Amino acid sequence: MSLESARALHPTRGRVDQVQTRKADGFALIDMIFVCGIVGLLCSIALPRLALAKQSAGAASAIGSMRTMNSAQLTYALTCGSGFYAPSLTALGTAPPGSTEGFIGGGLGSADTVIKSAYIIRMTATAYALAPDTCNQIGVGTAGQSFIGAADPAENVGSPRFFATNANNVVYEHTSTLFGVMPETGVPPIGTVLGR
Repeated sequence: MSLESARALHPTRGRVDQVQTRKADGFALIDMIFVCGIVGLLCSIALPRLALAKQSAGAASAIGSMRTMNSAQLTYALTCGSGFYAPSLTALGTAPPGSTEGFIGGGLGSADTVIKSAYIIRMTATAYALAPDTCNQIGVGTAGQSFIGAADPAENVGSPRFFATNANNVVYEHTSTLFGVMPETGVPPIGTVLGR
């Protein structure tokens, strides 16, 4: 091998070109835009489903509240009201003497109108003048022969569901409020029976 060919294989010691490489610290702007786009896409898919899940959970809670109201009214009529129903949620929440618990729990007996799980829960009974005083002493002539209970969504978003019940212990469902049209006994003019 000649000296010339050996020099051709080795770089000269004179000038050496150095290429500097930049360190990749952090993210590039395009990376951030891409990630934001993916997150936005996932949110646009998930948020409507989340709203539907929240609405379904609220409806399930309202149905449970209607059934709890039915059970509490039946217990009240049999054990405390001499066959008459409580006129309001607060009357159901009032404990009889010697007890610390009312006939209805879960925060439903704390006021006559209660907001629970995005539903407005209310109940009323027409006072019957001949009704005797009850064991929780709500007064003579204040208890009713029947009652109406309703659960209306606090916000009319999407396709809201409205629920109501009466002394027949059946829960009804409709796409508009049943509170104004629900009789204290019998079948309402609108609405369908909710499966038991």
